[in-house]
Amino acid sequence: MEEEAILKIKKLFELTNNNICDHCLGRKFSDILSKEWVLNELKNMDYSIDSTKILDSELNQLRGIAIKNKIDNGEYLKYYGKCEICENIFENINKEDILKKINEKVEFLSLEYDSFLIGTKLPKEVLEKDSWINDELNIESENIKKEINRIIGEELELLTQKEVKFENPDIVIVADLRKVFKEMETNPMKFHSLKDNHDLISVRIQINPLFIEGRYLKLIRGIPQTKWPCKKCKGRGCESCNFTGKIYDESIEELIYHDIKIATNCYKSKFHGAGREDIDVKMLGNGRPFVLEIIEPKIRNLNLTKLNEKINQYSKGKAKFLYLKFCSKSRIVELKVSSPNTFKIYCATIESENEILRNDLKKLQNLGIIKQKTPIRVVHRRADLLRTKNVMDLDTYFINDHLFKMKIKTDGGLYIKELISGDNDRTKPSVSEILNTPCFCKKLDVIEVGKY
Repeated sequence: MEEEAILKIKKLFELTNNNICDHCLGRKFSDILSKEWVLNELKNMDYSIDSTKILDSELNQLRGIAIKNKIDNGEYLKYYGKCEICENIFENINKEDILKKINEKVEFLSLEYDSFLIGTKLPKEVLEKDSWINDELNIESENIKKEINRIIGEELELLTQKEVKFENPDIVIVADLRKVFKEMETNPMKFHSLKDNHDLISVRIQINPLFIEGRYLKLIRGIPQTKWPCKKCKGRGCESCNFTGKIYDESIEELIYHDIKIATNCYKSKFHGAGREDIDVKMLGNGRPFVLEIIEPKIRNLNLTKLNEKINQYSKGKAKFLYLKFCSKSRIVELKVSSPNTFKIYCATIESENEILRNDLKKLQNLGIIKQKTPIRVVHRRADLLRTKNVMDLDTYFINDHLFKMKIKTDGGLYIKELISGDNDRTKPSVSEILNTPCFCKKLDVIEVGKY
């Protein structure tokens, strides 16, 4: 052991009046004294332990035992007071009580999960004392909460055969131990019976979202992508919305949510689309990508193939959902920023105010680089910007002298209705400008959403 480490250890004993438990002592020097050092010291002590069966949650305690034996042959091993850092929580806490409390909460919520993460709440004074010791010794050591979390987490893993997961766990379990500390302080003799720990512990479970991605087709006009709350009552329900709280009876979001709600027993959901089409526009072809964020799902193990069939049966004739699969939260961001890298193909039925000839439609091949300001109809809720978009391909189909169809491939984010009308010259060039007559979009279908 290096001289610097010995000096820090002796100073730690001074700071705690020799009252420091094995867990806290080992924890403070976990970055300095390796597992190999601990095992070697225990071997020299003839300490009986199978090194292959040491749990991570036991290592700091064993490190503390080894340190105390190393310093002056165990002079500091004999202490009779309360640990001045953790107040003997490691000695007195009953893991069985915590596990029982967690299990009760899981059963109460009828919760299904495969992975978890443990968190704890401790008194502010304990955390501050722990941090103060670090500052005095000029060390960076494991937080006391991390040690407790590890102990509880390993026990829960063994009990449930579920996995501790530090990134994106299914649930986060938070055990509040603050009342346990208070009881240790105010009633230490009674506390040692360990009979009342269960009532002193409270458990909160955070259920993390589940994410499902896919594509949707909107087969009819007149339904929005997401639920539209009534503007008058803000979704509470009033006479204007027939007390439904919304302007439209259905949405793509609600059509998929109906069976998702039943399957997951969730609280609610959020629909994230890769752009959106207007309410009066169909979404056809291979569909529009989306991610459904399922908030607080109590059931997570889903057969998406069978669920997809149920969803499509429920939304039959209105919408169709394709390629459902689980995904991560990061897919939402990818969808939201993907517009510059996507193209859209539309089919529009266009009416002209004045007569047009078949040959006039050839002029529309001049639609190339489009300068488009945010349309008047949406500028109240979107930034008034000038966008530059590209028309990559265009075909026209003459119907009569006032009516024709146009199939057009463009950059994502180009407003097609305004490309047709001109939007009071906010879009240039436009179909109306090139044909020299006001034109209006009668019907519009999105037939492909793709990537370059």
